[in-house]
Amino acid sequence: MKKHNFSAGPCILPQSVLQKSAEAVLNFNNSNLSLIEISHRSKDFVEVMDNARALALEHLGLQNKGYQALFLQGGASLQFLMVAFNLLEKKAAYLNTGTWANNAIKEAKFLGEVVEVASSQSDNFNFIPKNYNIPTDADYFHCTSNNTIFGTQMQSFPTTNIPLICDMSSDIFSRQLDFSKFSLIYAGAQKNMGPAGTTLVVIKEDILGKVSRAIPSMLDYKVHIDKESMFNTPAVFPVYVSMLTLQWLKDLGGISAIEKQNNQKAELLYNEIDRNPLFEGFVAQKEDRSKMNATFNLKNDQLKETFEAQLKNVGISGLNGHRSVGGYRASMYNALPLESVQVLVDIMQAVEKGA
Repeated sequence: MKKHNFSAGPCILPQSVLQKSAEAVLNFNNSNLSLIEISHRSKDFVEVMDNARALALEHLGLQNKGYQALFLQGGASLQFLMVAFNLLEKKAAYLNTGTWANNAIKEAKFLGEVVEVASSQSDNFNFIPKNYNIPTDADYFHCTSNNTIFGTQMQSFPTTNIPLICDMSSDIFSRQLDFSKFSLIYAGAQKNMGPAGTTLVVIKEDILGKVSRAIPSMLDYKVHIDKESMFNTPAVFPVYVSMLTLQWLKDLGGISAIEKQNNQKAELLYNEIDRNPLFEGFVAQKEDRSKMNATFNLKNDQLKETFEAQLKNVGISGLNGHRSVGGYRASMYNALPLESVQVLVDIMQAVEKGA
């Protein structure tokens, strides 16, 4: 039986994508060679890379608008440093909404002054700060759209006259936004796009070339753009699976179609969390709740064993909350079916009836 996979990452992937990628490992494009043993310079894989980059821009509505899409390595964690290396000349502004935002701030401080415009750290990141001021003389403003650990999500983004940079690792391609507001978007594939090992970076070229420091080649966005994301050997398998996932999303109807499904899933689960007296949400303000990662607690510890036994019986996996928050976390990424959320809600109601 296929389990109901609520893992926060690596993420659940569409079954059709898993099937096609498994076939490609054995025999890629009927070549009688495996995807993971052919040259990354071969025509077949160059086509994969080109398609993946083009699909990313297409989904975001950024084709022919001065943006480039790259598939790099090192995860979002390396992007914390690369962003600052390429863009931070004197000072940068950061919004601190969680562990990953905090880590991004830490890395940027190696290269210049960092202004933390607002933070929710004092309340264990259970809300999104609002009504903060962004210094107009900063080199850029950095935010994290969705906070996987704490279950918060930015529902709106500031308008600013400086480049807007966003870590969208855990909600990329999940909802419609005006992506042209952003000068740079990055996202580790393993949260909502593919397996661990590659990171999507979408960058507006005109923000580059404005820092005075020398940038090592592997950290230089210009180098990767000039080499069409093939400066070094790319993560072949993760790029291929990401391409398949982006094609799956296109066939489904794109971001607008998946957003409707994501709204249905989030509404179903949050309605139950609010209705069921045995559970309570972690996020302080409902407007800050993430549609990708719902965090909640079971109020009565004596029911924990019963609840978790029933979860196991129906094949629900990956529901434990992060160690810094505890409780439970239901990650409802694009590929998670509504049926899985319904199964979870049924168990929550069954525990309530038996209590």
